[in-house]
Amino acid sequence: MEHVAARRPADHARVLGYWTRERMARALPIDLLDGVSRGGLLGGVTGRSGLTTAPGLSHGALKLLPRPRAGAAEQQPRAGAAEQRPHAGAVERRHQSARPQFITAGSRWTTGGAVTRTTGRVFMTLRGVDFVCSAGTVRSANRDVVVTAGHCVKDGTGAWAENWTFVPGYREGGAEPYGRYAARRMFVAGPWSRSADDDYDVGMVALTTWADRHVADAVGAQEIAFNTGRGGQAFGFGYPADPPYTGEHLVYCAGKLRDDPHGQTRDQGLGCDMTAGSSGGPWLSGFDHATGWGTMTSLSSFKYSDDRRTMYGPYFGDTIKTLYTAAERA
Repeated sequence: MEHVAARRPADHARVLGYWTRERMARALPIDLLDGVSRGGLLGGVTGRSGLTTAPGLSHGALKLLPRPRAGAAEQQPRAGAAEQRPHAGAVERRHQSARPQFITAGSRWTTGGAVTRTTGRVFMTLRGVDFVCSAGTVRSANRDVVVTAGHCVKDGTGAWAENWTFVPGYREGGAEPYGRYAARRMFVAGPWSRSADDDYDVGMVALTTWADRHVADAVGAQEIAFNTGRGGQAFGFGYPADPPYTGEHLVYCAGKLRDDPHGQTRDQGLGCDMTAGSSGGPWLSGFDHATGWGTMTSLSSFKYSDDRRTMYGPYFGDTIKTLYTAAERA
């Protein structure tokens, strides 16, 4: 499925101008979508602190799914998101050493390298409310493609996002060292658009240029691969924005991938306590921590309700490869 976003230079300017510093600071992690749209969540709330995740959420960032009954995975319905609150006194985890950890459930990335440029924050509007996700650039023929979660582009069977903007290398305080890029064409897989199928929770976006430069020319682009072997080591990156994180820093998880033990999806799991806002952040295999380069083979998509320390990401197979081909030709 394809959606044309900002068509003309005037559209590009309008989208980029929409995101004032104040709007960016107020944007919410997208898993709050259903509660916001019903109008009951934001009454009297002036900041992100204290927000609860809406019940009845059918799809959205870091959605929490129920564990199936034994032998009944295919009949188990998907549940709404549950509240994610840190334990008392929790603070954002900080990895102070420049040497990265190869097993971590959530640490600040302080090593530098290409990944600090190719990963960024996404700002978008859905149903009239502003939200945030994460995304990463990948090598493409048009030098314009970023990959994120499908629910950061289109609300499953519902609306496409508006005002979609990518800020590569986002830094604390709203710094934009490499500019900002508006979406011109957006793509999701058919199974995601028709039924919000988590196996296909992938979105690809072809961007406009910034200061006459393609995003890949400005910040570089990670490799992307399809139909790779399952398992192995992966590094997942993103900008988690719900407590104990703030959305202001690039955070990473690292460890061995494993299949979904509940059999509900073909996704793979990564030990990771990143929260909403990290959705769509890239998972890199064959990652070289010294240079910050790797190969994108998945992304942050969802968690199960009884296992908040495991993030699941979709497998990049033939359908996602077809999606990528369409995006790089846009």
